Amino acid sequence: MSKEFINNLPIIAIMTPFILAFVLGIFKDKYLRLKKILAVSAIFISFICVLLLVKPVLVDGNNIVTWMGNWRPINGKAYGIALEIDSLGIFLGLIITGACLLSSIFSLKYMSKDNGLEKYYVLFLLLTSSMIGFVFTGDLFNMYVMLEIMTFAAIALTAFRNYKYKSVEAAFKYIVTGSLGSSLILLGTCLIYSETKTLNLAEIAVLIKMEGEITPIMIVAFSLMIVGYAVKAFMVPCHTWPADAHMAAPSSVSMILSGVMSKTGVYAIIRLVFMVFGLASNEPIGYLILAWGIITMVIGVSMALLQHDFKRLLAFHSVSQIGYIITAFGIAIIESGEIAVLAMTGGVYHMINHAIFKGLLFLIAGAILYTTGTTDLDSVSGLGKRMPFTMTMFMFGAAAISGIPLFSGFASKWMIYEAGFSGNLGIVSIIAVVVSALTLASFIKVGISAFFGPSREEHTEINEVPLSMRIPMGILALGTVVFGVFPKFIINNLITPVIKSIFNIGGYVNSALGNRYDELFSNEVIKDINFSTNGIYEPTNFLVLFIILTLGVLVFVTFKGENSGKEIDEFKNNNFDMSIFKKYREIAKDGTNYSKAPFTEGCKYDIYVGGEKGEDVKIQSNDLFWAMKHQLKGYFNSIRQAHNGSVNEYSLWIVATLVVVIVVTFIVL
Repeated sequence: MSKEFINNLPIIAIMTPFILAFVLGIFKDKYLRLKKILAVSAIFISFICVLLLVKPVLVDGNNIVTWMGNWRPINGKAYGIALEIDSLGIFLGLIITGACLLSSIFSLKYMSKDNGLEKYYVLFLLLTSSMIGFVFTGDLFNMYVMLEIMTFAAIALTAFRNYKYKSVEAAFKYIVTGSLGSSLILLGTCLIYSETKTLNLAEIAVLIKMEGEITPIMIVAFSLMIVGYAVKAFMVPCHTWPADAHMAAPSSVSMILSGVMSKTGVYAIIRLVFMVFGLASNEPIGYLILAWGIITMVIGVSMALLQHDFKRLLAFHSVSQIGYIITAFGIAIIESGEIAVLAMTGGVYHMINHAIFKGLLFLIAGAILYTTGTTDLDSVSGLGKRMPFTMTMFMFGAAAISGIPLFSGFASKWMIYEAGFSGNLGIVSIIAVVVSALTLASFIKVGISAFFGPSREEHTEINEVPLSMRIPMGILALGTVVFGVFPKFIINNLITPVIKSIFNIGGYVNSALGNRYDELFSNEVIKDINFSTNGIYEPTNFLVLFIILTLGVLVFVTFKGENSGKEIDEFKNNNFDMSIFKKYREIAKDGTNYSKAPFTEGCKYDIYVGGEKGEDVKIQSNDLFWAMKHQLKGYFNSIRQAHNGSVNEYSLWIVATLVVVIVVTFIVL
């Protein structure tokens, strides 16, 4: 391939779906079948363009730089708009285009019962092209422009089924919190421009490096942008909109919002922290990010345990899994050398693994919705007998997200555990393992509720979903196995080049502005770092971790508060007023006013079951996880009440987070 052809591939990848979106919009509701074919074809072209960039970028280690209008830098100063694609950009590009391609194929049949599909495919193409443009651009303001296109396309797709009040409500919450996040990003961008007089990422990194310290205005800008992108990445407490948006949007869109679009926020945080502001070894910032990741991980899984809607449960698990990624980045900043590389490898590996297994699980939720008309776990049961393929795919997805060995989630999570124990952050690894155990508990609940119970009468006529919906699920399920069984191959050929590009700030800068800054970034050279990950599967460490986890579980099981025994006996003796329970369950179902519902919902099986009748429950009354939830009911009640659906309070959470981050960054920078 010629150099000119290679340089044009990023433009083709971005503009093909973007232009076709407007072409499809011209014909309104005509030629729908042709529009579907063209939409899938456009995304396929983008996917092929990204694949063609794998060899020159990921394999050969080059950065592709394209200056729009041929406005090249003069004396190291950027005057034009650049697309700069390094290994990190290609990595995200593969996730985006691959997931969007599978989602578009899934949509062909899944969306066939909906009206207004001409609008759906236009918005879907805009969402795809804007995400590609976001990770390919080397310009700070263009990142914001692409982010806005992405956000409003996603909002419109969230409200696509606007005949449901939940869709409109979810879109409203999304537009309020999303716009607040975007406003913070825009304000931060303006402050950076006022200080540096440039918007080029590489040039900003050079100016900050030459300054030697970060000025107060730049500290404020950094804080604004980190919190703004935290909204896009579902980081607690900026995480409130995904639960409603993912639940209301079509599952083919939820797959993209959760598994892919959240990664754009993570990508921006990587760019800002590791490259633009050069904070890859700033321990205080590392502890800030680490604490943020742990809180996100724990709150996400805690809220997931309380859900009775499959898609809402998956939304909160997206929050939790993003917490793993952010936690890994925090460890990478705090630690140094090989431990930092191992943590970073685990975080980046988990980015693609999360896209795979969470995409699969949302498609499974879509399959259930397609056949039964609901994703409420209290309304479905025994689907495995009627939908064996979907049930099998669920088993793959649940095993992967729960970190079961030989599946993809275990490979990336284990690297995070190993990095924590290899350094001085063993407690972080223990928390991460416990979160994985709770993740498994919630998916046992889904499996028993939706697939393994007795069949309901109203579900006896349903059949397996069409082939065009099964193919994307099968491909993603295969991905959970390949990325779990062959982690070293994946790491050596895909993840390691990405890690090198993240740490190699000088390489990114010199590719964009010319080889003028080798001396400035001489201390950033990474050739002496050992990127080997041979210590990932260390049996001794696994045994120690297993013993610690087992002891922790025994503490949970054996601990009994003095005042709780009477309550448990009342439940065992069925003395709870079930009419009250049913009343509050009805309140809780809509996901908007369930803060009034008591935590102990009257059934010791509640964590596991929904679709089965009480007499058909196969879980014993001394169930481990119910006991744990009962012991921690004060905590679960408090987080449930905090998530009360008020967009005003959610916006206040974001503002409060901004204040905290500004204060912390002023102290440590």
